[in-house]
Amino acid sequence: MMKYSVITVAPLQVNCSLVWCDATNKAALIDPGGETERIIDLINDQGVELERILITHAHFDHVGAVADIAEQFNIPIEGPHLDDKFLVDDLPRQGAMFGYESVRAFTPTRCLDQNDSIQIGETNLKVLHCPGHTPGHICFYNSESKIAFVGDVIFKSSVGRTDFEGSDHSQLIDSIREKLLPLGSDVAFVPGHGPNSTFGDERLNNPFLLNNPI
Repeated sequence: MMKYSVITVAPLQVNCSLVWCDATNKAALIDPGGETERIIDLINDQGVELERILITHAHFDHVGAVADIAEQFNIPIEGPHLDDKFLVDDLPRQGAMFGYESVRAFTPTRCLDQNDSIQIGETNLKVLHCPGHTPGHICFYNSESKIAFVGDVIFKSSVGRTDFEGSDHSQLIDSIREKLLPLGSDVAFVPGHGPNSTFGDERLNNPFLLNNPI
């Protein structure tokens, strides 16, 4: 069975998720946005073996600690989708524009695509390519625990911004409608910012989805 713990990091309050297989203690880290030492403390407190870093999309606020943690643990960086390469290449400039001078460049070990699979011990995360907020945004889904890690695609009562280079609002809504909501109304999700919700609650109450009937 998969377990997870969320720590909110950095000035923009990014949800960084530590996920692990409780049978093997093998773990992955999703979107380590900053505050490296706090994240390492979480890993140590849970007593898990970190095997990889997973990235939903290449905006600076979600990757601030990626290079440092990858180096310290000597682990691969997986994601996002190749369509976010132009953002990966621009990360130091992105960070500097918003006062995040510490955002370091890195090269993903592997880009991820729709229906790729991430094995963490005896548990599995399915990759869903959900463009709109960024062209290469991906989400991760564990069917056994009925939990998805959705980055900045959807939030409780909101959706991701689409005023960035490469963003597309219609594409974002299509990603939610075609990739995420079909996972099931009882599936919970951890967004990139803010509180958790379920796809069922958002189907009924999210004003952005009500204005784009599904």
